[in-house]
Amino acid sequence: MTRRALNPNAEKALEEMKLEISKKMGLANNLNKLDPIENMFTAGLVGGMMTKNLVEMGQKQLINKK
Repeated sequence: MTRRALNPNAEKALEEMKLEISKKMGLANNLNKLDPIENMFTAGLVGGMMTKNLVEMGQKQLINKK
C-alpha cells in the first residue's frame, strides 16, 4: 500500500521543504554523492528538521486562529 498526500501540491511542497532544509544544512550539493549508509543518516536529520518545521507551522496556525 502506497501512501500519497491528499493534496497533490502537498508532495511538491514537502519536496521543496526537504531541499531548502538540506541547503541550510549544507547537504544539498552532496545528497546524490553520499553512500547509502551516510545518506540514511542524512535523511534522518533532514526528516527531523522537516517535522520540527511542520510542527512550528501548525502551532502558529493554531495561535492565529484564536
